[in-house]
Amino acid sequence: MTAYKPCLIALQRWPLTVATAVTVALALAACAVGPDYHRPSAAIATAYKEDQGWKPATPGEIQSDKPWWSIYDDPLLDSLELQVEVSNQTLKADEAAYRSAVAAIGVDRGTLFPSVSVNGGVTRSGSASGVNQAITTSSGTAVTTGVGSNGHRTIYSAGAQASWSIDVWGRIRRLVESDVAKAQASAADVAAARLSAQALLAQDYFQLRAADEQMRLYQTEIDNFQAALTITQNQVKAGTTTLADVYAAQTQLESTQASAVNVQLTRAKFEHAIAVLIGKPPSELAIDQGSFSTTVPVVPAGVPSALLERRPDIAAAERSMASANALVGVAEAAWFPTLNLTGSYGFTSSVLPGLLKASNSLWSFGPALAENVFNGGATLSQNREARANYDQAVATYRQTVLSAFQSVEDDLVTLRVLEQQGQLQQSAVKDARLSEQLTVNQYKSGIVAYSSVITVQSTRLVDEINLLGIQSQQRVSSVDLISQLGGGWDAAQLDRADRGVPSH
Repeated sequence: MTAYKPCLIALQRWPLTVATAVTVALALAACAVGPDYHRPSAAIATAYKEDQGWKPATPGEIQSDKPWWSIYDDPLLDSLELQVEVSNQTLKADEAAYRSAVAAIGVDRGTLFPSVSVNGGVTRSGSASGVNQAITTSSGTAVTTGVGSNGHRTIYSAGAQASWSIDVWGRIRRLVESDVAKAQASAADVAAARLSAQALLAQDYFQLRAADEQMRLYQTEIDNFQAALTITQNQVKAGTTTLADVYAAQTQLESTQASAVNVQLTRAKFEHAIAVLIGKPPSELAIDQGSFSTTVPVVPAGVPSALLERRPDIAAAERSMASANALVGVAEAAWFPTLNLTGSYGFTSSVLPGLLKASNSLWSFGPALAENVFNGGATLSQNREARANYDQAVATYRQTVLSAFQSVEDDLVTLRVLEQQGQLQQSAVKDARLSEQLTVNQYKSGIVAYSSVITVQSTRLVDEINLLGIQSQQRVSSVDLISQLGGGWDAAQLDRADRGVPSH
């Protein structure tokens, strides 16, 4: 009960009368039952395990005044990323949810103030007996009128009513506190959705460019295999080889052509995915073939504790936790009585001229104190539910932090291993090319059969495709690391005026 003592002491100082009701309300304005919010702890390491002792071959740093994708220095990627902000429908849905959460703050905050309404009306009534008749006006005031000889009577009325549910125990203020935190969580959700869409677009884009490069590799091989087929056909005509070599060369050509066609399918799907991410039908986007850069910039991971402020999903989980904490106070306020002030002032008259004379005025004012003494344990259950929801939010927050650390560690080890693997694969490609060159020379000299040429050519092509796959995965992992580190986002953005969240 320590959280409630200041409020209880304040109530004991004054007898609750009409004259002191407003004074009591103002004196209790600072009271708010329930626990004040403090961010719970989470498991945080001092350094990333997979970042120790590793110096990336191409370290990169995102300029503070530039978007994160500028590190890749690709104008087309820049133009596509900018369209995510304005055209992605999933992002628009998240932004609409954010605006709804902000509006909810105003709805609940409005209940902190008195509600005032005005009315005016005219009542036509009658009685067959012509005796006195009680009529309730539109302002809620009952008047007794005499009915004329014709059995009819007209009453004109005008007035105003006011009611004020005084937030003695801070229920409404805790509700507003929850709404503000919920709106901030929604703003963080928008940032997380935006970052996710941007990262996915960049990954699709780089994989599309890798498909372009793979198609170029296949096309070069197709040209070479076509030339080899022509040579073997001429050799058959000259009687220096057999049809077996022709069929072998033709098989190699056709299988490579089939693989090239499959790459076209892969590229088309990435292009379609990019179109949807920027809010366009796939039929409205065509990306010309372009070059594939093998440079893979790796941004510094920093210290793990910084991740709590740099990832929007962690910020959203933390704000959801604060919202749940405030709702505990809302539930606890139900244990205490509610205080309402109501009043009305109006005029009634049987004639419209002179309606607003003082002699026609009627008024009422008074406080009302209500306490729920029995509801079958509903209040106790609501308190338990609120605390359970808070405990759930705390567990979700801590798990979100752990998952974030795991994702960063995964990307760091992936990039480190891919860098080593890429270096080894480049050596393998170099050796495969030398082996191919020597075997072709031996075949021309009649030392080896054509099947040996096919073997080394296939091996060299597979090695080049594998190297391209590693380089593509490096780019994808580079993008993923940037997104897992927050993409330059910071939790301080939730407190900016342009975020639209009213101050608490």
